[in-house]
Amino acid sequence: MAKRLCSELFVSRLSFYTTEEGLRRLFSPFGSIKEVRLIKDPSTRRPKGFGFVAYESEVEADRALKALNGRIVDGRLIFVEFAQSRGPEKAPDSREDASG
Repeated sequence: MAKRLCSELFVSRLSFYTTEEGLRRLFSPFGSIKEVRLIKDPSTRRPKGFGFVAYESEVEADRALKALNGRIVDGRLIFVEFAQSRGPEKAPDSREDASG
């Protein structure tokens, strides 16, 4: 069975000096970018060292992954992989039958 690609990439091991604009510039030669998200610590607002880049198509995302995975960016070796889709989240203690 063929694995279905997605159009969103997960980028890890980013330098803490990498910005969303820098990430956009790095990934833009490979296609039309829908969104760039650099994940930040809520209390310090400093980057956590990973982020997401969403493309318009799976083909563009695949091209970027092949070109940028394992490259050195801002002095750090980065890893690029397809983002895993998350299903709807449930509260850990939620119950199907809440009557009582």
